[in-house]
Amino acid sequence: MAFDTATVRENTTAPPGATNANFPLGPGDVYSRNGGLFRANGFSLAAYIEFAYKVTPNQEEFLLSQLPEWVTTERFDIEATGEGNPTKDQMRLMIQAVLADRFRLAAHFETRQVPVFALILDRPGELGPQLQKHADELPCPTTSMVPSPAPSAQPQLLDARFPATCGGMLAMPPSAPGRLRGGARNVTMELIASSLKGGGSSVDRPVLDRTGLTGKFDFAIEFTPQFGAGLSAGSNFRPDPTGPTFEQALKEQLGLKLESQTGPMDFLVIDYIETPSPN
Repeated sequence: MAFDTATVRENTTAPPGATNANFPLGPGDVYSRNGGLFRANGFSLAAYIEFAYKVTPNQEEFLLSQLPEWVTTERFDIEATGEGNPTKDQMRLMIQAVLADRFRLAAHFETRQVPVFALILDRPGELGPQLQKHADELPCPTTSMVPSPAPSAQPQLLDARFPATCGGMLAMPPSAPGRLRGGARNVTMELIASSLKGGGSSVDRPVLDRTGLTGKFDFAIEFTPQFGAGLSAGSNFRPDPTGPTFEQALKEQLGLKLESQTGPMDFLVIDYIETPSPN
């Protein structure tokens, strides 16, 4: 699949972190149909590669270790249009075509045996209070801008423990300053496991789902991050000393734990990449 038109421009004015896109570029399914328009500003080329190839936190470190510095530091704007109303995964394929055309990107996946953490149940057959099977009868939008229901519509009650938007990992307001909180609705245990690495969790290996749980789940976790686990010593963030560690939250809130193992992981291998060609 490919866009009809695509423009790539280097962005030299946006400060690091000043990014925007017409839908979230994460590995989940959070997405709003947009008539074939892709618009993103201020992202590094590495971020576009992660979107295009659906790179998870499990795979990110290996990807970044291969890339030249400019791929992670220089910023680019991409605007592209195509026919129809493609899905998010179709958009990924279309951006792959843009990266191949403008950056001569060539890549492939390889499976390697590496040290991992296996995500398993702390007690067989028991889930924690913040992890539950997704209820299919509840509304489950995958767009972050949920339209207001008609005045005559039946009230739609959502469980406030979890995000309103479905399909991807989302940050949530913590119950106390100095903590991190995040969650998702209607996601697989595989997506939950792959999202646990980094982000202040202190988990430094890929995480593989070994719970044996099938179907879709809602979950939320809140913990106090530690310096050295995504926080620098000079950070303005002040961890709450009364909050649970990530390991405690994983066990007490989700009923899960991590077990050290060796296992197979798919990694994106970059074969070739160069600075962008003219539009």
